[in-house]
Parts: sequence; structure tokens; C-alpha cells
Amino acid sequence: MHELFDNIFWHTLTGPQARFAAGAGGARRYVAGCSPIIGFADQQRPDFTALAPYCEADEHFYTEGWSGPVPAGWRLDAETTMVKMVWDAPMPGPDVAGEPIATLGPAHVRRAVDLAALTRPGPFGPRTPELGVYIGCFDGERLMAMAGERANAGTLREISGVCTHPDVQGRGLARRLMLRLIREQLQRGETPVLHVMKANENAHGLYRSMGFRDHRETVVRVVTKMDA
Repeated sequence: MHELFDNIFWHTLTGPQARFAAGAGGARRYVAGCSPIIGFADQQRPDFTALAPYCEADEHFYTEGWSGPVPAGWRLDAETTMVKMVWDAPMPGPDVAGEPIATLGPAHVRRAVDLAALTRPGPFGPRTPELGVYIGCFDGERLMAMAGERANAGTLREISGVCTHPDVQGRGLARRLMLRLIREQLQRGETPVLHVMKANENAHGLYRSMGFRDHRETVVRVVTKMDA
């Protein structure tokens, strides 16, 4: 598990989600519209040369596990630390009654993108919900909270896109959505994992209280492809 999780996006983009990938050699990216994330076969020697033909000028990407010099033709926009976490608890119980939960489909894409833009749960695009099961809590037509699945390597299944509209925070909606996804993943024989920014102490503490444990910390960078 350690090898897969430590470089989950490379194993995802060259494995179960290869149909959503573009790239060559030792580099892959999600296609435009999916989450703007890069995976490298060798995180210590990222192959930006192989990746460049598959990227447009001014596209920005998230990449983990790499902290060396920024290659020519690319710009470093941000650098921080995130924690990789893995589920380490019994299966959650059945869902409790509450606000209606629905599986998000094409009709919900705009509302999901708008909620992600407002709350900034991490890299998210209009095609991100195609990467797994995404569910949300609704108040009529209004999407109040959502959570879903992104990366998939071996039996590892990432929980991602977890966010709640500021107007309804504190009601446990995101936790409820996550627990439903975790229960379904465990029933499929999968191991839930997730990523959280180290600075986001509230979310980190919540995930620990739910049953996730820290796997390791890693650097995460945002880089932009510059004009040739």
C-alpha cells in the first residue's frame, strides 16, 4: 500500500483512470476538465519535458512529492505541505436520517463546480465527478454539501471534493456524506484514503476523529506552464 499511496496519482493515471490521462514517458496529467493534477513515475526527477506537449500555456497543476528546482518553461505558484491519511477504523454504521442525499450526475455539474469554487476543497473541474461516485445533500435544488471519489490505485480509493456551503456549516453534512462513501468503499473491499492540507487543522482533526490516521506528510506544489 505504501508504494501506491506515496505516488497515488501516477498509479491512478497509468492504471484504473488511464482513460482520463494524457502524457508520455514518465509523466501523466488528468485531461482538461478533470482535476488539474500531475503524476510522475519518479517524483524526485519529474519528467516535465515529456509532459509539456500535453499542456497549454497558463495551465496550472498540482503535483506532490517533488521539491527540486523548477524547470525552464514552468513557474512555481505555491508550495505547502499536505497530510496523506488512510482509514483505520471499523466500518461506519448505516446512514442516519437527515437532508436528502443524491448521487451527482451531469445535471448537477454546474452546482458542484460553483460550490467548489466558493469553498475551495482542492483541485476540481467540471469533469471531476466522472472519476468516481459523487454525492451531495440538497435543500430543494440547492447543493449544500458534497463529497466524492477521485484517485484509484490498487484497492486504495480517495475521498475528495469534500465541502459545505458556508451558510450551512456545523450541521455535520460533509461528515455524513464521507461516512456513506467510506461504508460503500469498505463493502467493495477498498481502503479509503484522503489528502488534507497540514495548515487546515480543523479538517485534519475531523478526519482523525472519524477514523483516519496519518500516513505521511508530503510537499504539494502548484506549477504553471509558461508560454514557449
